[in-house]
Amino acid sequence: MTKMEYKKTLSSYPEALTASEVAEILRVCTKTVYKLIRQGEIPAVKVGRENRVSKSVLISYLRNKDKESPPP
Repeated sequence: MTKMEYKKTLSSYPEALTASEVAEILRVCTKTVYKLIRQGEIPAVKVGRENRVSKSVLISYLRNKDKESPPP
């Protein structure tokens, strides 16, 4: 997917995503998102008690994962 396709798909989400929104997008549980944040795979900012992930950072993460996965 191109960057524009990701943006179009995620257009209904806010610019700063919560861990549960990221989990919904990635179709994983929130524990997995917190693990990815802890490992530094997905950069996040702590706002109060919650982690926030920038939509552009998530798009970059998804694009990098697309490049890493071998073609079928």
